[in-house]
Amino acid sequence: MTTVRPAPSSRTRTARFVVVTGLSGAGKSAAIRALEDLGYLCVDNLPTVLIPTLADLTLGQGATYDTVAVVVDARDRSFLDQFAGVFKSLRARRDLDTWLIFLEASDEALLRRFSETRRPHPLAPTGSVIEGILAERARLRRIKKMADKVLDTSDLTVHELRRAFRELSEGDGKQTRLTVTLLSFGYKYGVPAESDLLFDVRFLPNPHFVAGLRELTGKDPAVRDFVAAADATKPFLDLTTDLLRFLIPQYTTEGKSYLTIGIGCTGGRHRSVAVVEQLKTRLAGITRIRWRVKHRDIAAE
Repeated sequence: MTTVRPAPSSRTRTARFVVVTGLSGAGKSAAIRALEDLGYLCVDNLPTVLIPTLADLTLGQGATYDTVAVVVDARDRSFLDQFAGVFKSLRARRDLDTWLIFLEASDEALLRRFSETRRPHPLAPTGSVIEGILAERARLRRIKKMADKVLDTSDLTVHELRRAFRELSEGDGKQTRLTVTLLSFGYKYGVPAESDLLFDVRFLPNPHFVAGLRELTGKDPAVRDFVAAADATKPFLDLTTDLLRFLIPQYTTEGKSYLTIGIGCTGGRHRSVAVVEQLKTRLAGITRIRWRVKHRDIAAE
């Protein structure tokens, strides 16, 4: 259900303010992590009365944020009584692009999740979980009707929920991209713990043992040309480029936000740096990727 709201004035700064609510156990914690991965400043379990204050502090004129998300629900005792009025006041603001996302799930799915976590339902702390679920579902009916998007998480995995939020964000005009880091390093200084994929280029000839190249780095044309002249370099780059052109979109589809590709040689100064620079050029055509290049050990002695 989409709510029509007034268009923001061209003279005011418009920021995205997302409110996530819904049934207890429907996946709001996973949702807030997904929004964090999309670059939102996120606050969980904020008292309903403080929502306008959060909007003023984080998104007002002169603020540095332009996307903020907050999760509010029945954990706040004032939520059911105060939320409708608070949210209507937010919707009326011309400096905010306000969205309400409501998460729900089947009774069976909610019962299973509460059973797995062994936590009491917030509306039935001393009663049965199903009593709490039914009571909350009835009391949230009015708020559900206010939502811009109702998302049923009954059959969604955590990855699918993240993907759903990414698609919602894209559909609302926010450009979301996988951040891919091409990281050169030296094995002598340790394998980077953040690497998702590792490629070892120590099979290539080492410029370290060539007079005139030792003091240079893989960014220098002389070192670059030396590495490129090796018989194995072009086949390795061709095969690795093809592999990454296949893999990177798969990670995007899966909902991954960050991917680090480690390229290692002995010292992290020559071969790995040259290969990273080549891969950066070759992979630049993959769209909707935020590229980062880091040469961890290029200045190491």
